[in-house]
Amino acid sequence: MSSALDTALDALPPLREVIAEHELAARKSLGQNFLLDLNLTAKIARSAGDLTDVNILEVGPGPGGLTRGILRTAPASVTAIEKDSRCIAALQPLVEASGGRLKIVEADALEIDAIALLPAPRAIIANLPYNVATPLLLGWLRHIQEFRSLTLMFQREVAERITARPGSKDFGRLAIIAQWVSRPTRVVELPPQAFTPPPKVHSTVVDFRALPRDGAQPKFETMERLTAAAFGQRRKMLRQSLKSLGLSTYGLTPETLCATAGVEPTARAEELDIPAFVRLALTLEAGG
Repeated sequence: MSSALDTALDALPPLREVIAEHELAARKSLGQNFLLDLNLTAKIARSAGDLTDVNILEVGPGPGGLTRGILRTAPASVTAIEKDSRCIAALQPLVEASGGRLKIVEADALEIDAIALLPAPRAIIANLPYNVATPLLLGWLRHIQEFRSLTLMFQREVAERITARPGSKDFGRLAIIAQWVSRPTRVVELPPQAFTPPPKVHSTVVDFRALPRDGAQPKFETMERLTAAAFGQRRKMLRQSLKSLGLSTYGLTPETLCATAGVEPTARAEELDIPAFVRLALTLEAGG
């Protein structure tokens, strides 16, 4: 980072003053919990690794605490998506201090195409609004090969579901999709008191790195449909839960689908590993 940018960031007012000046009371409807400790925001940004020459997307910058941490890693650029119009004015001094590195886009992150918005190499770092964290993640995982990394904050229970292993109570759709296309690693744990206002839950930052796409792979949509059916009735055996896929239109039954994929139809979804779901998905596509 240039000394000029360092000096400009150091001269910015404390985040609590920014919040008070612009009356940025956190809104529950937007899932807002502001992270004000700049040591923590710097730690989260550093957990993404070397960001030199990487174009960063941030979602929900709020008063700009994490944004300041990201800028200190000397990325090529930072594009921050903010839905709350109150925050736009509050972020303008940070835009000016960034020396052209920071751009604010007032928009709903669910409607943003990050790949079209940012040139490669690109990465995402975000303290995600809890109420839209999962749909945002699934949208980015669909195109994980286009990102150098995703470094995202979730409620701890969601992070546990993302990183769960087969056979555990937390293992489900989110773990399968995330671990099929990426290597998710929990990198930072944060208590409720780290935020303003404090949420009722602990938070965890998870770093995602794309896995190589070796061998035959099913479509993302197929894995979504399959896991939705398999875990829609997670206490039932696959021969029952997979009926919701409408297999007769593919000339299949749950039993023939499982037999062809080398899976026991009497198993429950949480007992299967990810390669088993890949085989089931490929068999489903072949039957279709």
